[in-house]
Amino acid sequence: IQGLPAGLRVDFDFVNSQLRRRQGGYGRGGRMKIETDQAQYLSGVRLGKTIGAPVTLLIENKDWANWQDALSVDDRPLAQEKYKPLSPPRPGHADLAGCLKYNFREGRFILERASARETASRVAVGAMAQLLLANFGIEIASHVTAVGEVELPPKPVPWERIRALREQQEIILSCVDPETEAQMKAEVDKALKTKDSLGGTFEVIAHNVPPGLGTHTQWDRRLDGLLAQAIVSIQAVKAVEIGSGITNASSFGSNVHDAISYDGKKSSFIRPTNRAGGIEGGITNGEDVVVRGYLKPISTLRQPLESVDLETKKSVKAAYERSDICVVPAAGVAGEAMVAWVLAGAFLDKFGGDSLKEMSRNFEGYMNQVKQF
Repeated sequence: IQGLPAGLRVDFDFVNSQLRRRQGGYGRGGRMKIETDQAQYLSGVRLGKTIGAPVTLLIENKDWANWQDALSVDDRPLAQEKYKPLSPPRPGHADLAGCLKYNFREGRFILERASARETASRVAVGAMAQLLLANFGIEIASHVTAVGEVELPPKPVPWERIRALREQQEIILSCVDPETEAQMKAEVDKALKTKDSLGGTFEVIAHNVPPGLGTHTQWDRRLDGLLAQAIVSIQAVKAVEIGSGITNASSFGSNVHDAISYDGKKSSFIRPTNRAGGIEGGITNGEDVVVRGYLKPISTLRQPLESVDLETKKSVKAAYERSDICVVPAAGVAGEAMVAWVLAGAFLDKFGGDSLKEMSRNFEGYMNQVKQF
């Protein structure tokens, strides 16, 4: 991690708790029984605080030991008793596209890097970004709004209820409504019985974000564009929404845009609604930043779809690897990390500073300017 200011206290337990949350949720598969993720700090942290140097984190990939000895480094035959080739390719996964790109005849080398296992590192560095933002009152949390056809009723959810999910010891499906969560759980059970998989939707909220992060001046620095790319980069996410963007597209402007008023007591501009999701013109406007990710069902099915053998080109069933049934809650945790990462980057761009004290002075000066506007 490059750019963290010196003097940031690292809450090691918080980082590891985020890694545990990523592994939880109803519908996870056998891989979660192998890994127990904890971050090790190799550089950039001394006496519990950052020192301004790059922070290096290490998370063990224990499943690698199940087949690493089988790899050949001198053209000797692979030890087939340990190494399990992945062929034929699985529809919906990176297997075929990656094999064509890198000229492999089987997908093991594609699978390992394309796997959502990679999000463990994202969650760890995202947790560090959250620690930075927390110094300035910014908090980030997520909740699940849909699993399969079961959706949370479309009404505002108080921030406190969403935040409380982050503190739960046992993660089921991270839905704020127990009745809806029970229906979601039944949907996952149905998919398990039919050897299928389920997608869904998660929502990430960044609370107490100041106005002015991001910019309208360059297309590739607009904050909504950066957030959209960050969320869609999460494995299985195929669409993203900021605010109520999808509903807005089929509505009249008078029912979409958030009216502006001024609160003299707080010396701040306020909006009765937040359909923009806290971003206007690529810039945060002081409301909560709201981003949703839409996941397709996991690509690996216990009842595989049709595929093609890469050697013979004959039609066969796709390969099967142990897999999850539903990962929407875990994707929400990865979504929190990605939102935190993007916001922290925008925060550093705006307020800079080599130490936390310097950054705090810059932030306080700007917030006084906003208050006196």
